[in-house]
Amino acid sequence: MSKKAVRTDKAPAPAGAYSQGIVAGGFLFTAGFGPQDPETGEVAPTVGEQTAQVLANVSAVLAEHGLTLDDVVKTTVHLQNLKSDFPEYNAVYEQHFSAPYPVRTTVGSDLADILVEIDVVAELRD
Repeated sequence: MSKKAVRTDKAPAPAGAYSQGIVAGGFLFTAGFGPQDPETGEVAPTVGEQTAQVLANVSAVLAEHGLTLDDVVKTTVHLQNLKSDFPEYNAVYEQHFSAPYPVRTTVGSDLADILVEIDVVAELRD
């Protein structure tokens, strides 16, 4: 199996030994992205604003390979405050995806000073 790293300056740089994205087996897999603005490093205060920034970061990695959120088949979402933040997060999430929606796992996690982190799997186009 071959794999190819995907990298863009339009999303936050990795903070460790990982790639922003990897293309392998007909799919693009992204790292888990937080809500940091890639230019300023700033983090918005609300889960809705953070969700929008996370999806912009993910979209930037997908775009490097000619993909969009419409190509996403699976998402994994981590919320700092699962019960209280789910409705606001879900409303913003729903605005960025269209039916048929990707399959999704959403869990509560102890995140480092952020409210949401998302990684995706997108199918490559022919």
